[in-house]
Amino acid sequence: MNLEQILEQVPELRGAARMTPLTKGFSSDRKYIVYDAADRPVYVVRTAEIGKEGAKRREFEVVGRAAAAGVRTPAPVAFFTLTEQQTCGMVLEHAGGTDAAEALPLLSSDEQYAAGVEAGRELRLLHTIGAPAEMQPWHRLREAKHRRQWQAYRECGVKLPAEEAVEAFIETHLPCMEGRPSGLQHDDFHPSNLLIAGGRYAAVIDFNRYDWGDPYHDFLKIAYFSREVSVSFSTGQIHGYFGGRAPDLFWTLYALYTAMILGGTITWTLQVVPEQLPSMMDRIRVVLEDHRNFESMVPVWYKE
Repeated sequence: MNLEQILEQVPELRGAARMTPLTKGFSSDRKYIVYDAADRPVYVVRTAEIGKEGAKRREFEVVGRAAAAGVRTPAPVAFFTLTEQQTCGMVLEHAGGTDAAEALPLLSSDEQYAAGVEAGRELRLLHTIGAPAEMQPWHRLREAKHRRQWQAYRECGVKLPAEEAVEAFIETHLPCMEGRPSGLQHDDFHPSNLLIAGGRYAAVIDFNRYDWGDPYHDFLKIAYFSREVSVSFSTGQIHGYFGGRAPDLFWTLYALYTAMILGGTITWTLQVVPEQLPSMMDRIRVVLEDHRNFESMVPVWYKE
């Protein structure tokens, strides 16, 4: 990728001084920070191969809808297609702040909790964006996806601890998804995709895995990532979302979605980052311990 060509051919970037790559994350997108003449970061550019243009335009529109709804996220500036370079991409405003996965451990427990409360409120605002009217019922889509993922897991050669208990729990509670509403899901809402500035929650970034479905599904990353970074933040996120105590149905679905993703987590790791399988299996064991092999809906770390 010729960065100079992007700066020259995208009108919104012609006054910029330089671009530098961003290497964090697992997305297949290429990401860059754009600096102005005073060497201040002003934009983030995400690029992909031109064959993904349709999907990336839809992602760009979703980010715009989120920003218009008042969600604190880098606002979209421009979408571009560079035919000769076989590249498409988007320009987003640069959001100040630090990766929450790095910033939260440096804050006090009360500050972590307060950041979580703000994150929960923002997530609830994000979920006010309704799904397309033509979308099929959530429970049918999610169960079909689960069946595909579970079959792939069974064929992958790696076995879950407490597999029978997990499968029995899922099968018993699948009907709980029926009648659930569908809205915009960030689908990767955890500290590595959140920003902290001045010791407070600042923004959510990286919508490249967005989806549509049950808003409660957006909480499952607490089980795998957020609670490892900060239990106080994770608790605050739940309290902020609900304005206090979470309803019992939330915990049932939180546990169900956490269990349903176990098989897919293993197969995704094998396909994308196989060298991280041992650490991912450690995370899975923690999830199983948190839920006592899904004898408990509410994880052991959570306290009112």
